[in-house]
Amino acid sequence: MSEHNAHPAHGDDHNHGHDHHDDHASHGSLKDYTIGFVLSVILTAIPFWLVMGDVIADPGVTAIVILAFAAVQIVVHMIYFLHMNTESEGGWNMLALIFTVMLVAITLIGSIWVMYHLNTNMMPGMMSEPTQKM
Repeated sequence: MSEHNAHPAHGDDHNHGHDHHDDHASHGSLKDYTIGFVLSVILTAIPFWLVMGDVIADPGVTAIVILAFAAVQIVVHMIYFLHMNTESEGGWNMLALIFTVMLVAITLIGSIWVMYHLNTNMMPGMMSEPTQKM
């Protein structure tokens, strides 16, 4: 009796030698990986050039441009390296991604909002009071 047939109660009898991967999932090709790699290098080199070359005078605008490039690079990585699309895993991957993005956005925006209001609503004398008591 073979090792595979020795334990039919484990639910392996439905596989019949098939791989455990989803047959409908795209695993990418060398062309896809090359496109993803080239896009990633470009999306890294441009912000590096913007900062090192001091191309944009306003640091706030530079930060926004860098964040935009970072968001585009995240999408490139998800499509070309993680092979995420609306069809993979019956759409559950995309739903989980949307949920994660919403949670991260709520956490970040809420944290920034709380810190901003704590900073603006602090009384001017509050920072020096503990040092005066010592």
